[in-house]
Amino acid sequence: MLTEIEQEVEYTSRLIGKRRLAPAVMQAMGRVLREAFVPPDLQAYAYDNGPLPIGHGQTISQPYIVALMTDLLQLEPDHSVLEVGTGSGYQTAVLAELARKVFTMELIPELGEASMSRLQRLNYTNIEYRTGNGYQGWPEYAPYDAIIVTAAAPYIPQPLIDQLKPGGRLVLPLGQPYMHQELVVVTRDEQGEIRTRDILGVSFVPLVGEPEPDGDDRLLH
Repeated sequence: MLTEIEQEVEYTSRLIGKRRLAPAVMQAMGRVLREAFVPPDLQAYAYDNGPLPIGHGQTISQPYIVALMTDLLQLEPDHSVLEVGTGSGYQTAVLAELARKVFTMELIPELGEASMSRLQRLNYTNIEYRTGNGYQGWPEYAPYDAIIVTAAAPYIPQPLIDQLKPGGRLVLPLGQPYMHQELVVVTRDEQGEIRTRDILGVSFVPLVGEPEPDGDDRLLH
């Protein structure tokens, strides 16, 4: 799996602007056993470099995308990270290998509860869990050094921008379901100015729980 990730990084290097991911990220990918997060009937495909269904219309992301999104966050050991969309908990575990604290949210209670039990069985002790609407973030523990959204949103939710530390990074897929989506890095500088950078085209399930449209509450991309 790690070899396939490295090959895909090389293949997409012109798009992502690098020919290799951070060694710490690749080491974390090697430590987290993906088989622990894949449904029993799909164990034979656990280390394939592709997404897999996990029920409730959701997926466990392609390992290359998990590694790339993690790399784009530029995590440090003392960082706190907000993850919107726990899903299987695989991305959560990778983040927990690299950051001091991970706050993870899932709107579908069954997925969130299963992931919490799974991660606790795997002895992760630096993760906080919540069932809630990811569009609103988790303000109680803000600001965060990094925020990652693991499903496609049609716009950048303003609450997530508000909960990002100056100098922090937000990584998320932007776009409509089953149409063109772009993996985007959002940065907030010390003066509060927001910049976005497109990385490459992706395909994610939609971020559920979208609030009613309100032009005052969204930062359009």
